[in-house]
Amino acid sequence: QVQLVESGGGLVQAGGSLKLSCTASGRIDDIDTRGWYRQAPGKQRDLVANIDNTGRTNCVHFAGGRFVISRDNANTVSLQLNSLEPEDTAVYYCHSITKNFMNFWGQGTQVTVSS
Repeated sequence: QVQLVESGGGLVQAGGSLKLSCTASGRIDDIDTRGWYRQAPGKQRDLVANIDNTGRTNCVHFAGGRFVISRDNANTVSLQLNSLEPEDTAVYYCHSITKNFMNFWGQGTQVTVSS
């Protein structure tokens, strides 16, 4: 089992920045890839960015260079959100998938961007 706990969400004005962090515990050595998803009200949950255990990163198109995923240490992965727009308002979820394809999710952290 892997447990994921997010922190760092909040309210920010358009153009501002936030840093989200996700700390894993449990069988972290089993993790292959870690990432962030987001879900806006009434919409599906979409991938934002992920990083595998070689350090290779993937960031989806709407992030447009504004969002950066990084591994702070063996337990913590962060997502730096820059130049935030109201359309980025969503609940952001930390995710991990293990080498045997088990999925784990955090509880989510709210990001609200005001115009």
